[in-house]
Amino acid sequence: MSPLAVFVVLYLVTSIVIGDFYKVPITVAFMVASIYAVLTTRHLPLTQRVGTFSRGASTEQMMLMVWIFILAGAFASTAKAMGSIDATVSLTLWLLPPQMLLAGLFLASCFISLSIGTSVGTIVALTPIAAGVAAQTGASVPLVTAVVVGGSFFGDNLSFISDTTIAATQTQGCRLSDKFRVNSFLVVPAALVVFVVYVVMGSGVHSPAAVGALLPVKVLPYLVVLVTAILGMNVMAVLTVGLLLTGLIGLLDGSYDLYGWMGAMGSGIVDMGELVIITMMAGGLLETIRRNGGIEYLIRLLTRRVSTKRGAELSVAALVSLVNVCTANNTVAILTVGGIAKQIGDRFGLDNRKCASILDTFSCFTQGLLPYGAQMLMAAGLASLNPVSILPYLYYPFTLGIVALLAILLRYPRRYS
Repeated sequence: MSPLAVFVVLYLVTSIVIGDFYKVPITVAFMVASIYAVLTTRHLPLTQRVGTFSRGASTEQMMLMVWIFILAGAFASTAKAMGSIDATVSLTLWLLPPQMLLAGLFLASCFISLSIGTSVGTIVALTPIAAGVAAQTGASVPLVTAVVVGGSFFGDNLSFISDTTIAATQTQGCRLSDKFRVNSFLVVPAALVVFVVYVVMGSGVHSPAAVGALLPVKVLPYLVVLVTAILGMNVMAVLTVGLLLTGLIGLLDGSYDLYGWMGAMGSGIVDMGELVIITMMAGGLLETIRRNGGIEYLIRLLTRRVSTKRGAELSVAALVSLVNVCTANNTVAILTVGGIAKQIGDRFGLDNRKCASILDTFSCFTQGLLPYGAQMLMAAGLASLNPVSILPYLYYPFTLGIVALLAILLRYPRRYS
């Protein structure tokens, strides 16, 4: 596990000590930790060590994330150049009363993520709009971005088509609908509390004196992306359709010519370059840690003293949370510890539905607070922020974690405990 410690010390600890998270670029921290991981791997020639790292960096899941980053960057940049963000902000300000802007964005994020089952897709669609709303209203950009990020995890945790839901139920041997019922006892109260908080906070958000011109055609790319995603289209196909639509509208209304459209796409792809590099280095680093037994060590360490049902549930929660910190991917974390969680559950008589809910809830809670997780990196990239600046405003993931922990300690809901 020492490569992860190298990364944490170099990036998080050093940045906290000097009080500046821009002094140590996250890419440099990953590079140093990756080099350390390769050099300290034993019993393999250097070429095989590099091969292990490279396999982790180029898995199907990692490459899929890279392609999503590239398409998302191109779509966001061309939509911005065509005027979609300004048009959407104007429409949002026109439709929502000022005191409902924060709560409205949170509800929109919850609904979209529940429909499409992906937090990343929700963040891609709504973060540019949220950043535009913040610019127009004078609200804090990190706060408004965090509203979208928090809401995006609502659906990621509850949706029937979410990867985390499917992984959790399959590893625990229960039905999607059963896990949905258990999760609803946790995520709905958490979401309601946060919604009320945003209603109260929104009372201080003032709408700009003048709302820009309403141009519905420029909002069309975002609407098409949202609707096609809700209808179940593949996220890459969704982004490709949105990219083509921004080009068509922009060319027809004169926002840019063909070369301007290509230039906007290129600029967006370049802006996502750091995210692509981080994704691949993180994948290689974590595969090296797995190869050297780091994740298995964590699992053994946390399960050796379990003796009660409450302790068993806490161990499952701790397992999936810690592995999620290591993998920065909630689905991978669930798949990694799902088998062990099932063994713990069978040994101590845990309800499979509750166990699946714990896996899903705590993985989403942890993922929502990782500054190097895909969701945070995507949101920060689209809003031109440092991921750490968003953390203090992530009220929903914090609230979800508290509710989930209380559910274990208080044996709630009773019928599943």
